[in-house]
Amino acid sequence: MATDTLKSKPGAQGASGGVRRLLLENGALTALIVLVVAMSALSGDFLTADNLLNVGVQAAVTAILAFGVTFVIVSAGIDLSVGSVAALSATVLAWSATEAGIPVALAVLLSVATGIACGLVNGFLISYGKLPPFIATLAMLSVGRGLSLVISQGSPIAFPESVSHLGDTLGGWLPVPVLVMIVMGLITAFVLGRTYIGRSMYAIGGNEEAARLSGLRVKRQKLAIYAFSGLFAAAAGIVLASRLSSAQPQAAQGYELDAIAAVVIGGASLAGGTGKASGTLIGALILAVLRNGLNLLSVSAFWQQVVIGVVIALAVLLDTLRRKAGATTPAAGTSGGGNRGRQALTYVVAAVVAVAVVGATSLLHNGSSGGTSKKVGLSLSTLNNPFFVQIRDGAEEQAKKLGVDLTVTDAQNDASQQANQLQNFTSEGLSSIIVNPVDSDAAGPSVRSANKDDIPVIAVDRGVNDAETAALVASDNVEGGALGAKALAEKLGGKGTIAILQGQAGTSASRERGAGFAAGLKAYPGIKVVAKQPADFDRTKGLDVMTNLLQAHPDIDGVFAENDEMALGAIKALGSKAGKSVQVVGFDGTPDGLKAVQGGTLFASVAQQPKELGRIAVQNALRAAEDKKVEQTVKVPVKVVTKENVAGFEG
Repeated sequence: MATDTLKSKPGAQGASGGVRRLLLENGALTALIVLVVAMSALSGDFLTADNLLNVGVQAAVTAILAFGVTFVIVSAGIDLSVGSVAALSATVLAWSATEAGIPVALAVLLSVATGIACGLVNGFLISYGKLPPFIATLAMLSVGRGLSLVISQGSPIAFPESVSHLGDTLGGWLPVPVLVMIVMGLITAFVLGRTYIGRSMYAIGGNEEAARLSGLRVKRQKLAIYAFSGLFAAAAGIVLASRLSSAQPQAAQGYELDAIAAVVIGGASLAGGTGKASGTLIGALILAVLRNGLNLLSVSAFWQQVVIGVVIALAVLLDTLRRKAGATTPAAGTSGGGNRGRQALTYVVAAVVAVAVVGATSLLHNGSSGGTSKKVGLSLSTLNNPFFVQIRDGAEEQAKKLGVDLTVTDAQNDASQQANQLQNFTSEGLSSIIVNPVDSDAAGPSVRSANKDDIPVIAVDRGVNDAETAALVASDNVEGGALGAKALAEKLGGKGTIAILQGQAGTSASRERGAGFAAGLKAYPGIKVVAKQPADFDRTKGLDVMTNLLQAHPDIDGVFAENDEMALGAIKALGSKAGKSVQVVGFDGTPDGLKAVQGGTLFASVAQQPKELGRIAVQNALRAAEDKKVEQTVKVPVKVVTKENVAGFEG
């Protein structure tokens, strides 16, 4: 899927040879056109001005990251740290401007300097430390994420208002992130095609030893290359945090893989020596169109990952076939004006063809009826947790009962991905939206956009800050934490030592449950907390973290886990001690958790009745869509479930 200007073998002649050469030279562009046409034909909501702008906004952060990664891949390197560096840079900006009181302009410079510094460290380790790029940048991935959590203490930090305008629109319609993406793309194209360091990147990627022997200072060049990558990562982090109105310490997780995928899909070779800014932009747009279109088509988030993985594999496969076919890439800066003109003409023709075909396919949707059932979107923070799976199940059961067309999406604990999903729901013009926020602050801007379009929004389990919601359907996490403290303390007789397994840093659920537990424990001064460690709401991590804690505190009397999954992992680590010498209290009341309560290994679970949350959320979403009165806050009672009352409990 290369977009570089290529030269075919001399034998390739005639019409078939011309078509073959055109496809080889512009594979990514062809794929993008096919995708746009296909999505336009399959979904009447795809080809709207609002949705196309959504695609641009959703591609912006990935594209900016990918532009920086392009420099690295062209020089035959790899950078796995860009996602963490983006989060760290945004966190530094937010903390500097708010907590430290540094002027915003200086805070922005400090944020950019942070990204460049991270890149320089990567370059130094690779050039002078002789570390493989994979290892050096993998280490920075961990360091950057850790520093982001340290600075923020695991909690999102509000972004300065003056910088948050980067996430807004100009004239009420043109998204600023798209403009930033275009500017960064032009800078990338200029550096690669018009500067000494750009030509050096191609030379190093083509043959590093030959480049060194020809007089290039390869080590210094690599320092600059990775510094560029860090700079672009910082810019992406600022744009991302601006969209979310907050710096999220866990933001941009996995984005380094999307950035690398965009570069490869756009025609660059992981072997180095090839790659262009235009190809990278097309690769990022392909990923954005795929995610946007699959969301509009209500394709499962799990299958979306499969589809994107297949696309990446096909990109590499087609690059291999292109090379076997004998296509070559000219040296940087040597392509003549004729070739550049031909490429520009190709883009113009492609745009005309795309517009014509898309216009024709849009006729398929003219006059089509949207049906009589109400359409409701449900964006869940994650489906990799039984609690939220139960919310989905309850919502789907109630939707079927009421004749509601329900679309469910999985944000995978990524606030930015959830913002994209909510934008897609808004552009579809749904009757109402239900959101279970990854973060209450980060969901605000997207919910405000829905407010502008008069689409009622129902928050479930967690509220949304700085935006209007028709109702909040939730149980009280703080109250639940306090009930968990009371249950555990009374079981221990008011004295003993305990450990706490915390949820994913930065999530409101972890903060609220932890705060409630701490407040509840104040009534029991004989209970001492000897250890607190995050296990990310994950059973496997709960097992590992509990195993480690037992090495330092083998004689603990109790464990409080902020969800049942971590509690079940702790039980596995405790072995025969669980339920006997060590009492464990979980949270959520999941089916596996209740089985453990019934079996006696888990003393109690603070149950939230997640299915009921889902059912009530759909009921209120339908009432709000029909302009009927809705209670502003609907509380679903939490309940401490023990062996004595588990038989009569229904989630």
